[in-house]
Amino acid sequence: MPANEPTMACMDAIVHGRVQGVFFRFFVQGRASALGLTGYARNLPDGNSVEVVAEGTRARLEELLKSLRNGPPEARVDQVELVWSGYTGGFSGFEIMR
Repeated sequence: MPANEPTMACMDAIVHGRVQGVFFRFFVQGRASALGLTGYARNLPDGNSVEVVAEGTRARLEELLKSLRNGPPEARVDQVELVWSGYTGGFSGFEIMR
């Protein structure tokens, strides 16, 4: 890949803390969409975590990661588990999953 082309990647993050019932997924969707990223955010059944899968340039994913670590005003982020993988191009936008 030429040096001037952005590196594409996929980020799978599990955000733990007070992240359900505080509009966290909507916050993530807005931020990801503004950054031009694709993927989804969904609540996990434990009631205390949200999974965020996002694809795009590594630089923009890093920006999203900063937002995940802070969250919206009512959220409290205790931990972010993160796995990087290869870009798949499998998403057409950024969605909130149920």
